[in-house]
Amino acid sequence: MAIQNEVRGEPAPGSSLKNPTYPSNCLTFLNPSTPTPAQSTHVRLKIIIVGAGLGGLATAIALASSGHTVTIYEQAPELGEVGAGIQIPSNSTRLLSRLGLDPYLEKCVTEPETISFRRWESGRVIGLTQLIPNFRETYRAPYYVIHRANFHTALYRRAVDLGVTVKLAARVTEYDVARTGILLESGDSVQADLVVAADGVKSVARQLVENGPAIEQTGFAAYRATVDVARIRADPEISWLLERPNLNIWIGDQRHVMTYTIGAGKSFNMVLSHPDDTDPSTWDQTTALSDMQREFQGWDTRLQKIIGMIEKTIKWPLVSCTPLTRWTTGRIVILGDAAHAMLPYMSQGAAMAVEDGVALARSLSRINNAQDIPHALSIFEKVRMDRAGKMQEASLLNGKLWHFADGPLQRARDKAMEPETRGEPFSHSPNQWSDPATQMWAYHYDAEVEIDRAWEKDARRCCL
Repeated sequence: MAIQNEVRGEPAPGSSLKNPTYPSNCLTFLNPSTPTPAQSTHVRLKIIIVGAGLGGLATAIALASSGHTVTIYEQAPELGEVGAGIQIPSNSTRLLSRLGLDPYLEKCVTEPETISFRRWESGRVIGLTQLIPNFRETYRAPYYVIHRANFHTALYRRAVDLGVTVKLAARVTEYDVARTGILLESGDSVQADLVVAADGVKSVARQLVENGPAIEQTGFAAYRATVDVARIRADPEISWLLERPNLNIWIGDQRHVMTYTIGAGKSFNMVLSHPDDTDPSTWDQTTALSDMQREFQGWDTRLQKIIGMIEKTIKWPLVSCTPLTRWTTGRIVILGDAAHAMLPYMSQGAAMAVEDGVALARSLSRINNAQDIPHALSIFEKVRMDRAGKMQEASLLNGKLWHFADGPLQRARDKAMEPETRGEPFSHSPNQWSDPATQMWAYHYDAEVEIDRAWEKDARRCCL
């Protein structure tokens, strides 16, 4: 993580220098963001995880890797992920690699070279982020895209290989704070040393830690779809999109379209965001195709041609979780979308869940007996609430920056991004993937390092 986000005034690792009290990255070379090697936990816990989505599986892998006994309870009768493409940014791939996911992911990920922001009506490049080789060199981890189902399968296989038990058709109806347990729809109850609720945006456990509505509609919805790359390759006007595995984002008034190839280049993923503040229960999915095409009439003709190749789509509401004041109660903790659902405009939703799981395992590795679990949870909660809350903020901001109507703000934004499109030096950018300060904060962050720092700070405070 950037020096400005560290505890200021503390000695920089490996030297007598102290971190400056002002915002600076000048000592980052002394801070390689590499945690001390993971060690087996001092106390092996019995842990229940509710939810076998991406966050639940990543958390199970992190906890099992530390030596804990983990059982996942999933309400679905069979595993599967809906949706299409998903991005795995460097702050997440670094952690997944430590968890042993590389051999499970290598055959199904794509590593894009660039992210190109394009003007809505012409497709002209107005912003550009160079991912290769920059992200591997600067953040020591690649930036991937992948089909969500392949990502889920990889996590599941790794979890099972580590000895994680996954129970399907096991719907949790209640959480028992007093006995640290769950009640299943079948009537069975199960207790453990710790319960982790990774039960998504419709979390039952969220109401335990904080009463009141937490999930709010954002006024946006998205169509998600894939297109057969053979159809795109056959059309000379749009085949250039397949020449290199890049991300392209057309941005315009209250709308944007993000595209990239997934499935090792076999499928073309599309996410089409647009304003909609109506009740999702009233949406007619049978008209989704024609509704989607109407939303983007008048946009780049090449983009409209690709949209016309979409054969089926699903419209999804885009929601965000109001920042909570706590994530834990007793020995029950929520994480992932249950704690911090966010707009997908930083492509960090799943990455935050991966960070959550790794951070939780790291914090628990510091305790010497089960009685210290609440203390480990309090440190985890403080670190992760800060990080996830700021990522929610960054995502909401992109929802503004990308969606200017043509006019003075749009022209000022585009002009500020011009240097990056020409390969010229720049100190700031409205493109948060390129903006130096935002990029360092987002992708250099290491969840294990931050937990270690929090524990060390806590130890110093206790010694005073």
